[in-house]
Amino acid sequence: MRINKLIGIFLLSSFVWMANIAFVEAATSQGNPVAMLQSIAKNMIQGLKANKATLKTKPGIVYNLAYKYVVPYADLSEMSKRVLPPNIWNNATPSQRMQFQKEFTTLLIRTYASALTSYEDQTIEFYPVRGGYAGARTVVINSEISGSNIQPIRVSYRLLRVGSVWRLYDMSVEGVSLIQSFRSQFASILSQGSMDKLLGQMSRHNRR
Repeated sequence: MRINKLIGIFLLSSFVWMANIAFVEAATSQGNPVAMLQSIAKNMIQGLKANKATLKTKPGIVYNLAYKYVVPYADLSEMSKRVLPPNIWNNATPSQRMQFQKEFTTLLIRTYASALTSYEDQTIEFYPVRGGYAGARTVVINSEISGSNIQPIRVSYRLLRVGSVWRLYDMSVEGVSLIQSFRSQFASILSQGSMDKLLGQMSRHNRR
């Protein structure tokens, strides 16, 4: 499955959720992983609606919205660490790790933004966190997306507790992990070169 489809489904599910479930104020969302995702969706959809007429011609608007409302709720350090083979991450210099996280974040945002025109009439059903989330360090939030033009799609979100708040670090569509998909793509490049080669290729891609 293509990476942009995974990101696109995450975007669609976030938007549809806000269309069907009442918003829980951000003050409570920090300790509630489900409400946290609601908060992200609420802010994103408000920003997109306000700029709907210029979204296609000015992609920078989408990037800014994502950096403002999505990035603060993602554990980019954890994602960056998990998306690379352990030996590559462990042997990378602090400078390489910092550059990789920067390029990886840009890649995620660019891919995320490309899916904005995909929303139609999808609906989504979210299921309670199995066993609850009190005292848990990680949780999985399962959901199912359905619509008149698609077969039901199973989407799972993985969140990590960082201090007293929750941060998104992975999602799976029909059992296919976003992190694993990126890891496979990066591993293919690394098999033919070094960390510097991967960073160079990511940088060129992000600046096209």
